[in-house]
Amino acid sequence: MIRNVLLFIFLGPIALMAQDPKILYENGLKKLEREDFKGAAQDMTKAIRLNPVYKEAFNKRGEARFGLGDFYGSIGDFNYALELDSTLVEAFNSRGLSKFNLGDDENAIIDYDKAISKNPSFAEAYTNRGFAKYNLEDLEGAYFDFSKAIELDPNDADKYFNRAVIKAELEEFVSAIDDYNKSISLDSTDPEAYNFRGVAKFSVGDLDAAMADYNKSIEMDPEDPVKYENRALAKTEKEDYDGAIADYSKSLELYPDDPEVYNLRGVVKYTKGDNDDAIEDYTAAIELDNTNPIYYENRALAKTEKEDYEGALDDYNSSIELFPTDPDTFHERGLVKIRMGNKYDGCLDLNTARELGSEDVSSDIKKHCK
Repeated sequence: MIRNVLLFIFLGPIALMAQDPKILYENGLKKLEREDFKGAAQDMTKAIRLNPVYKEAFNKRGEARFGLGDFYGSIGDFNYALELDSTLVEAFNSRGLSKFNLGDDENAIIDYDKAISKNPSFAEAYTNRGFAKYNLEDLEGAYFDFSKAIELDPNDADKYFNRAVIKAELEEFVSAIDDYNKSISLDSTDPEAYNFRGVAKFSVGDLDAAMADYNKSIEMDPEDPVKYENRALAKTEKEDYDGAIADYSKSLELYPDDPEVYNLRGVVKYTKGDNDDAIEDYTAAIELDNTNPIYYENRALAKTEKEDYEGALDDYNSSIELFPTDPDTFHERGLVKIRMGNKYDGCLDLNTARELGSEDVSSDIKKHCK
């Protein structure tokens, strides 16, 4: 009996400690740091049950729910936290992130604005607002926000990377390369920085430097099909057609459902004169995406080279059905019809091409349509 009493006395304080909301909150914080989001949410819930106005617990449970992908639940928690204390800057930023992940960029920006108005030195809020503006195609606004984030936190490689992407989209490729350089100087372990810098160098015609960056990014991340596709484009420009085909093939090995890679490999094969193989690739592209007129037009060109005029005509018809205002397709279809002996309809197509703005069709009209 004495042992039972002692046991009761010993267990009592431990049970009471487990019900202390502050201890539960601290335990939840540790789990949040370990990315044990489920455990963190459970601890924060227990703390809230014991203290229904525990604003910090609502805020952190919101972060845990965010980590679990429960964005609506996280917004609810941030709402409660902000109702209890409208000065919780982190809650505005975090609620903005939840809205951003739900595709609600406009309202996310409103929350980021509030976070920044309460703390103008909040670098993360500028970064997050920059992403939302980017989604809304406000490239100038995103540029400003990423620049401000760099001003506030100049030693973060990601911030330079983000701004470089915007500069590249604004076709400021030289300046973008400068930002990629800075990003790499701060973190040389990110293969994406090399890959994107390669794209910028490719855009300014520095093919050898672009190739060096693509090689480095592939060495660091050999399982990304996009990196092989980018290197293949550079190899094509350097007229290394076999090398380009090998890279496109590797890209398709890693991701066989990309119609554009089939199309691009087909273009290289067509350039080499391998029309049968090119047609196979164009056909694969069309099977994956039958709404792209370029794939039909490219296959028609290869069929024309093989003097399969009926097949080419069918493909040009499909291309024009999808994109009825492309002068080049009317031009090419007109020439095919003329080769098939249908001069009248062929000349109609050539004249349509001229009406649509073709600058190259006049000589063929003079040659065939007197």
